[in-house]
Amino acid sequence: MRSGSTIVRPGAPGEPTRELGADEVSRVAAAEFTPADVRFMQGMIAHHAQALTMGRLAATRAGSEGVLLLALRIESSQATEIELMERWLSDRGQEVPLSELDYQIPSSAGEPVRMPGMLTDGQIAQLEAASGPDFDRLFLPHMIRHHEGALTMVRELFTYQGAARDGEIFRFASDVDSDQRIEIARMVRILTGGP
Repeated sequence: MRSGSTIVRPGAPGEPTRELGADEVSRVAAAEFTPADVRFMQGMIAHHAQALTMGRLAATRAGSEGVLLLALRIESSQATEIELMERWLSDRGQEVPLSELDYQIPSSAGEPVRMPGMLTDGQIAQLEAASGPDFDRLFLPHMIRHHEGALTMVRELFTYQGAARDGEIFRFASDVDSDQRIEIARMVRILTGGP
């Protein structure tokens, strides 16, 4: 709970509202999430971390202003979202993965797994070696596929019974879905030379 913020619980009819303490807020939050929610947030941290890597490459390699501006927007929004996901996990006493560890998280069996749409090390190396229009021709299809992977992750989250009941994760997953779709449309327009 952020300092200075107050959370109140409405009382029953005729009863007063009451302010919740930090420990009560944590207990209420902890009661409203599932293992699928945790895996989604952990996996999306790794997913967003790779998008940040790709965006940072565009800062020095992009061949067009459209690609550069798109990459800067992605970098800004996803860095903020990583902070939100880390806080969400931490507030619920869950493991916060190190986003820079090869963009992987452990599966339920404990083996490292990459999220849908993630680029391989070879594809990242291709981006690192490219510049100008060649970079743009690689970056845009790779980022489209990466964003489509995030859409898959959101769809998968909503298939688990009881998942995304927590209002914060529901809003976040819905925002990811909407934002990624908008950015995919922008990237397709840039690729096809549309307005």
